[in-house]
Amino acid sequence: MSRPTLKAVFSENPSSRFRDICSRILVFCNSRSLRDGICVHSPVIKLGFEDDLYLNNNLLCLYSKCCGPEQARQFFDEMPHRDVVSWTGLLSAYVKSGNHEKALQFLYSMLMSGQTPNEYTLSSALRSCSALEEFDLGAGIHTYIVKKGMESNPVVGSNLIDLYSKCGYREEACNILMHMENSDAIAWTTMISSFLEERKWNLALHLYLRMVEAKVPPNEFTFVKLLGASRFLDLKYGMLIHAHLTMWGTQLNLILKTALVDMYSRFHKMEDAIKVFSLTPDSDVFLWTTIISGFVESTKVREAIKAFLLMEVSGVTANNFTYSSLLTACSSILSLELGQQLHSRVILVGLDEDVSAGNALIDMYMKCSCTVENAFQVFGCIYSPNVISWTTLIAGLAAHNYIRESFQFFLEMREAGVEPNSFTLSSILGACGTAEYPTHALQLHGFIIKSKADHDISVGNALVDAYAGLEMFDDAWGVISTMDCRDTITYTTLATRMNHAGHHGMALKVIRYMVKEDVMMDEFSLACFLSASAGMNEMISGRQLHCYSVKSGLGGWISVSNALIDLYAKCQCMKDAHKAFEEMPEPNTVSWNGLICGVVSTGNISPAFSMFEDMRLSGVKPDSVTLLLLLSACNRGGLVDLGLEYFHSVQEAYGIAPELHHYNCLVNLLGQAGRLDEARDVIEHMPLKQNAMIYKTLLSACRLHKNVPLGEEMARKGMELDPFDPTFYLLLAKLYDASGRSDLGDGTLQMMRDLDSRSFPRLNQLPQCKLEHQEEGIITESHIKGNMEITLSDTKSRWRIMPSTEIRQRSLQAYFPSGLC
Repeated sequence: MSRPTLKAVFSENPSSRFRDICSRILVFCNSRSLRDGICVHSPVIKLGFEDDLYLNNNLLCLYSKCCGPEQARQFFDEMPHRDVVSWTGLLSAYVKSGNHEKALQFLYSMLMSGQTPNEYTLSSALRSCSALEEFDLGAGIHTYIVKKGMESNPVVGSNLIDLYSKCGYREEACNILMHMENSDAIAWTTMISSFLEERKWNLALHLYLRMVEAKVPPNEFTFVKLLGASRFLDLKYGMLIHAHLTMWGTQLNLILKTALVDMYSRFHKMEDAIKVFSLTPDSDVFLWTTIISGFVESTKVREAIKAFLLMEVSGVTANNFTYSSLLTACSSILSLELGQQLHSRVILVGLDEDVSAGNALIDMYMKCSCTVENAFQVFGCIYSPNVISWTTLIAGLAAHNYIRESFQFFLEMREAGVEPNSFTLSSILGACGTAEYPTHALQLHGFIIKSKADHDISVGNALVDAYAGLEMFDDAWGVISTMDCRDTITYTTLATRMNHAGHHGMALKVIRYMVKEDVMMDEFSLACFLSASAGMNEMISGRQLHCYSVKSGLGGWISVSNALIDLYAKCQCMKDAHKAFEEMPEPNTVSWNGLICGVVSTGNISPAFSMFEDMRLSGVKPDSVTLLLLLSACNRGGLVDLGLEYFHSVQEAYGIAPELHHYNCLVNLLGQAGRLDEARDVIEHMPLKQNAMIYKTLLSACRLHKNVPLGEEMARKGMELDPFDPTFYLLLAKLYDASGRSDLGDGTLQMMRDLDSRSFPRLNQLPQCKLEHQEEGIITESHIKGNMEITLSDTKSRWRIMPSTEIRQRSLQAYFPSGLC
């Protein structure tokens, strides 16, 4: 305080000096929201200043900032005198605390008291009208503003723009902005924000250009909003806004720096994001979390962890969103060990009950772990699970094939009072597309209609997928017909399911509906329709789709190119398949597999092996399908030793774990060559659990080579796994017939009849069955069941009344003279 000021203070009487000191203390505490300033209230009363309106208004403001509107209201009611500043101060306190209903009620009380509101009072009231979308009341206040001539005030104008925008009257909001005499950056930024909320990114940028033309300098909040819009457009727009920010000389504070880093991170320009990060020394947890999230989205997990460690070294404490980003990285790379380490850190910092970190942990355990127990433990620790928590748990259970449990938790979710959203419904509908749960799809459909969630296109698409997965295509079409709008995903989902069900012609007809509704194909739908043409060996539609891929520019997508290779390979047009393959800039494993498969199917074995070597030399890693194709090629050519070499060398070189169909193919290769003992050794020493099909394969080979003892052994072991499969009896009967023991063959068939004729409908037709062999000599289960006219429902419905395995084994002993049973 300067010497003249001190002299002026002490020259006055003590009472005046004390009032001035109290006033200065209150102003200082108000500027910094210091609660200590309230201690002035008591001396003010003791010295008789309770009637001083200026001191009381300052005290009211301090109570509002430090104690909330309720205590401020108590002080307001005790004030002997009030003016427009008093009323406006408390009204503003209600608005800032979110008590908009009370704010409007207080405005009514103010008007009833006869006090005239000013532009600041009305601005606060307009903010409450916007929050509650009370347009009629807001429009009435607007009328009052016009009458009083306050519309030129930029604060009032900005709040009017916000009111009209949030209530859906954006054209009127624009008119208000354009007719404002003293429009400022706040008014323009408010209008820009309204366009962004409606996802009208281009209009927001266009409005910014008009703002520049109007020579209104933008502030940091304007640029923050525009940078948010550029994330949904293109990097060049974000860079242009960055250039304007520099041109206007806007100070780079933390909020603006975080927005810039986020913009560059969204476009995976992490080098530029780091440069912006390093421009100023200021940083906080939000800026660091943005950097970490950027690395995670760019799949740079190692860099994300390094940034996290640097953040801790710099003294910034990670929050729940930081850990959520890091756990998302663990889910993306399926790293359970890293996720568990982060889980321990989450517990140490006390965030184990936090819903955001908990949701990320549930997702990580569901995706990275083979079990669901850890995810359940995390879910149980969350203090208040939200819809994302439940949805993540339900989706994870469905992914782990716990379908029944996922439905149970869906019911528990509703009982807990948490309403499912579109993601929840889409996740659980994805689990309904199996024959075991058709009623669940119907029940969910009913719930969706009642909750009016069927208007959401993602839910509608999930319903179409569920019905189509159950092969209830009429119901799927019914859902499509009731959808408000349909997109490419809608029809692609339906066509894909039709393809899987073998209804390729129906899948191709979907194109007509897409054309009729002007729904454009994308790379996925085009690949699906090409697959349908391949399934039908339909070259006409296939070539038409090929032409469309060239015209539309979709031919450059690798999924479309792979589908073209598959189409031409299946139609035996290997020249066109090779051409499609050669036009690909970087063929992947699927591309090579499609070409090799086409060559193998034509019977040209040597070129298939040459292509495999070319594939290895090009650096493309083979997969399990490649190994199966090589074994099939060896099978066709009778190249047993080469097949064994491929079986062992490929899995050792590329870490491919053989599956049951690989072992089945290997057993067939050895069996057809007469190396039956080796085939049996493969079955006995394979690391996987044997299934019935692999025993059928060797049993069929035993028939070819008339090896009765081994055939009987394979039949016995197969029946232990599936005692109700008639294929074993038929193959065994054929083995006996081929070995000159037709009496045993007839006895085996008779045994089928005698065991329980109820188990096999129309069994009396068995002697007339004409069995056709595959090229490799394997009789397929589906072929035999087709000849016997046994339906799935007929068989399953009678399983409970069939004899036990032990009774069947005793009956079999009478027909196996070698005693192998």
